[in-house]
Amino acid sequence: MKDRMTSRPIRLATRALILQDNRLLLVNAFPGPEATLWCAPGGGMEKHASMPENLAREVFEETGLTIAVGPPALVNEFHNPEDGFHQVEVFFRCTVTDGALSDSWTDPEGIVHRRRWFTRDEMSKIRFKPDALPGAAWDGAACAYDPLERLVKA
Repeated sequence: MKDRMTSRPIRLATRALILQDNRLLLVNAFPGPEATLWCAPGGGMEKHASMPENLAREVFEETGLTIAVGPPALVNEFHNPEDGFHQVEVFFRCTVTDGALSDSWTDPEGIVHRRRWFTRDEMSKIRFKPDALPGAAWDGAACAYDPLERLVKA
């Protein structure tokens, strides 16, 4: 077990906190349309692109929406000790700049099956992760972020 836990790299992901009309956009991004766990749209980082670039790409793939990425609002970390999976997620405040949700939109990776706006009250009636999501979306203050910079050697 220890070898598996230490050999698997930490995955870095970005997620979008998109509030519109006091409702938060969530996606059902787990295999199978019967899954009941919701999360903020976003996903894994690709090398040589900034966090905002990655997030805008992921949100478009999952929802069909074009977004402007604002400041970070939450850093979340989770893991599965059984298989060594460990992910660090950075949540950014975002706004929609183009598009609207449509049932006909298809995630090219086939992961997101549903997307929906939720009020804070409605979130108390669904399963979602991370636990800090409502607080970060409605109550949280921004934290500093220095965008991707090229490494400079002395």
